[in-house]
Amino acid sequence: MILVELPPVRQAFDIRPLGPALGAEVVGLDLNLPLVDDDFARLHRAHLDHHVLVFRDQRITPAQQVEFSARWGPLQRHVLHQFALAGHPDVLIVSNIVENGQPVGLGDAGVFWHSDLSYKENPSLGSFLHAQELPAEGGDTLFANQHAAWDELPAELARAVQGRHAEHSYLKVYAELQRRSPWRPDLSPAQVAAVPTVSHPIVRTHPETKRKALFVSEHFTTRVVGLPDGESEALLKALYDHSTQERYVYRHHWLPGDMVFWDNRSVLHLAAGCPPEQRRRLNRVTIEGDVPF
Repeated sequence: MILVELPPVRQAFDIRPLGPALGAEVVGLDLNLPLVDDDFARLHRAHLDHHVLVFRDQRITPAQQVEFSARWGPLQRHVLHQFALAGHPDVLIVSNIVENGQPVGLGDAGVFWHSDLSYKENPSLGSFLHAQELPAEGGDTLFANQHAAWDELPAELARAVQGRHAEHSYLKVYAELQRRSPWRPDLSPAQVAAVPTVSHPIVRTHPETKRKALFVSEHFTTRVVGLPDGESEALLKALYDHSTQERYVYRHHWLPGDMVFWDNRSVLHLAAGCPPEQRRRLNRVTIEGDVPF
């Protein structure tokens, strides 16, 4: 059988804002079809404007998810390669399902507010998460707009963080997560070596829009460089409390076929969790960004 590659076609789709804080849904777009450059440019602009895009009713394969994700930039693989999808090393399985006594994916991903891979020298540009199996209740994902959080940061806090850097570590809460759940395997020496502590500006500039955003999170940020421990902890807690206020948050309730694409340079996100007996499985592909400045 000869497979015929379809040419790119224009598609009629809508981009509808989801709320005052951030987020928009893309309705009527079929990612089974190749995108023309103009449609891709429209999506790119919407992603910069809304920070979170929800692609509705996408019946695509993991290979198609990888292909579409790669159009946005080079891909990054998660250090927990144990949870990569078989045959697709760029796809991380996010799931609470256990088969034959073994977890099939990372079941506690996102239990703390974070920006994906902020612990890397080149943190993530963005992540695509595609629903495969959804629980009957729970399983929401929350996103917090860090541009708005910076814009409304009280003057005293703004002065305290101006020009400062903070350290990020993948290992910050890893041992705690291991104690709480079965989802975190012991890391090999090679895996530990792959995630050294890095330092990034607390206020980063978006490389495309030039807007400023807070860039710290309770999951990965360990300390403010140059401050005593007590002052560092107090400052970080104040930033965490401020940056995840409800007015900055969009809460996504997943529907079958949803694929969500968020900008890790602009938002934090959090998994709200679901009852342990409810099966949940999603596929995640992450795009590499650049060094924060």
